[in-house]
Amino acid sequence: MATGLHLEQYLESLENLPTELQRNFHLMRDLDQRSQDVMRNIDQISDDYLNTVKSLSPEKRSEQMSKIQKMFNRAKEFSDDKVQLAIQTYELVDKHIRRLDSDLAKFEAEIKEKALNNNKKEEETNSKKKGRKKKEEKGKNKRKGNQSDEEETTPKSGGRKKKPKKAESDSAIASVLPGLSIAHPSDVLDMPVDPNEPTYCLCHQVSYGEMIACDKMDCPIEWFHFACVGLTTKPKGKWYCPKCSTERKKK
Repeated sequence: MATGLHLEQYLESLENLPTELQRNFHLMRDLDQRSQDVMRNIDQISDDYLNTVKSLSPEKRSEQMSKIQKMFNRAKEFSDDKVQLAIQTYELVDKHIRRLDSDLAKFEAEIKEKALNNNKKEEETNSKKKGRKKKEEKGKNKRKGNQSDEEETTPKSGGRKKKPKKAESDSAIASVLPGLSIAHPSDVLDMPVDPNEPTYCLCHQVSYGEMIACDKMDCPIEWFHFACVGLTTKPKGKWYCPKCSTERKKK
């Protein structure tokens, strides 16, 4: 089943995440402690230097200043390493969040596709049943040779089956996986993101899941989420977004 497969794969990818986060946090604490120790030593040496600077020779002064500068450089290295480690930790968590967004979008597309296939099969079954019923009615009419012309020409009751409405499609989706609440990809992104990260699509959200680019060179948006433009698979040939398609038709 699709649900179990997606869930199992995602849980496997999370198996080593707690250990990696714990290791990174431990290293950051260690680097922070080293940086603070070096800064305390710098304060102590600086105080000693200021108190004795008048009695020191130029060579000693230069030597002390060089020593303090090296300690400052060492503290800066510890701080830079800590920042880099923090960035790696953020990217590690962000990678799993993005994978979850992508899996949710794919899972929703699979559910909708399966629901549409079920609807098509149901329509085909009903159409076959209707065809058999018409054949049976024609056979009965042939056997009624003694009936009046009025009875033979009486139109049959009933009509064509209406196409399923959107509500019927939604109920079909719910019947595939009972109790499952399907979230729109835009709802998936209701979480804190980097404010500097660019946004795309008609929904003005960051990139996630499967996306398609508009083939118009000067399209102001360029990239769109499949769900926002009503796509489940990449169309063949060139594709234009709703805005660019309208402009092309006007020309």
